[in-house]
Amino acid sequence: MAVDELADLRTRAWVGDAVLALYAREWILRQKDIKPEARAQEFIHMTANDFLACTGEPTRVEAGIGDVYESDGLAAAFAYIEETLLPLYLKQRRKRR
Repeated sequence: MAVDELADLRTRAWVGDAVLALYAREWILRQKDIKPEARAQEFIHMTANDFLACTGEPTRVEAGIGDVYESDGLAAAFAYIEETLLPLYLKQRRKRR
């Protein structure tokens, strides 16, 4: 990958990471079964590269989120996360319990 392509990928991923972080925090706050003292750990699980790697290379996964955000806005990016990442996250969450 060329230097410019890598820089572009990382920029898109940086935006996607921020969108994922906002989605994760809002989602966690809506879950009544997650106690306040467990929120930080849940956030880490939901946004960690180990989790993102289950669907692809983490930087590319985040860049994909960033791309949707840039082209279609926050609601579309949240819908994309709900369709592509949340089902897998919920499956892993059930296994951890």
